[in-house]
Amino acid sequence: MAKMWAGRTAGETDRIADDFNSSIRFDSRMYRQDILGSIAHAAMLARQGIISCSEADALVAGLQGILSDIEDGKLSFDMSCEDIHMFVEQELTARIGDTGKRLHTARSRNDQVALDLRMYLRDENDEIVSLVRELVAALVARAEEHRATIMPGYTHLQRAQPIMFGHHLMAYAMMLLRDLDRLSDCRARTNCSPIGCCALAGTTYDTDRRGEAADLGFSDICRNSLDGVSDRDFCLELMSALSILMMHLSRFSEELILWSSWEFKFVELPDAYTTGSSIMPQKKNPDMAELIRGKTGRVYGDLMALLTTLKGLPLAYNKDMQEDKESVFDAVDTVKMCLSVMAPMIAGMTVCADRMKAAAQGGFINATDVADYLVKRGMPFRSAYKISGELVARCIAEGRVLEELPLSVYRMYSELFDEDLYAEIDLLTCAEKRISEGGTSVASIDAQIAYVKEMLSK
Repeated sequence: MAKMWAGRTAGETDRIADDFNSSIRFDSRMYRQDILGSIAHAAMLARQGIISCSEADALVAGLQGILSDIEDGKLSFDMSCEDIHMFVEQELTARIGDTGKRLHTARSRNDQVALDLRMYLRDENDEIVSLVRELVAALVARAEEHRATIMPGYTHLQRAQPIMFGHHLMAYAMMLLRDLDRLSDCRARTNCSPIGCCALAGTTYDTDRRGEAADLGFSDICRNSLDGVSDRDFCLELMSALSILMMHLSRFSEELILWSSWEFKFVELPDAYTTGSSIMPQKKNPDMAELIRGKTGRVYGDLMALLTTLKGLPLAYNKDMQEDKESVFDAVDTVKMCLSVMAPMIAGMTVCADRMKAAAQGGFINATDVADYLVKRGMPFRSAYKISGELVARCIAEGRVLEELPLSVYRMYSELFDEDLYAEIDLLTCAEKRISEGGTSVASIDAQIAYVKEMLSK
């Protein structure tokens, strides 16, 4: 097949080189953005008098027909074409004749591919935002349900202080809100049109870059033509935001994996999001959470691959930049798949509140409150700390928890202890006393939920 760029050379390349050079197997997913961009370009050329209105009408009709046929399954991609741009132009020319060859006036594949990629990632960004919002909503719903469910909070993976399970869930909701902010910022910088930058230096035609950009929903144009065709910061920024998002999903997945083990048994994941063992019939494996955790490394790798590809490239366009798409497409696909699994998995998990409370009691995480009780009655903190530690040691030796020690035992350590101690060291009371803004009290969790709901409503 003759190449669209034949002229300076015969346009003939080795078959293996053709396959190596081709990108249609992965950039064909941008067919819709490519066609919509071409429709806007044809309209702009006519407005500026660069082509006639009748030619523009023929181009637009032909392009709309190609789009319709692809989406209806009537037209398949020709994998012998070098890329999606050449496929569309070749099909258009076959349908409407030489008029189809006028479409590429005042543009290059360099600015065309940059346009397609920005439009495609803008759309994908919106889809990812929608999926993140669904996950945040699922977390908020479960947090409301468990706003007063006691569990042990951890530092160093050691039981530390009592918190509400709803508080723990809202920590992830806050992380995801920051992810939404990052995606929004990234979208704003993606939404800048490169079309009209042409190969690298602009064009001699009197084009209307701003009008064409507005027609395609862009808020601005790339102000330097060299930068417009060589910039892939928007890909890196999206992949960076997605890497941070995946890190959050991975941390949560790790906790779900731990919590669903027999050693914790804080939650039971839905059957639909677990698997069994081929040899051990008792097993219920958290494979979906493990895969999310594992795929985080994949998204990190996509980001590092493109950073490495771009680090030594001179201006402007270089063929190395074809490597941007597979990396960014893979990152987008992976994140969307993980989010699609995570939200219903959280919505359907069973929370074992009794196990959480028993773990909180067995961890002596109200020991600090015993010390605080003595401090409020005049004892220096270090002395109170020592007594509290001795009481914990006694409980461990006797197989009891602090709430079960009789007052007579407490008074062996200090006469400052009285009957009101038991109310003070009740785990629910301990959590409810954390009244500082952002803390684990029910009122604080309610405020956090209200805040997140407000953010989601915007």
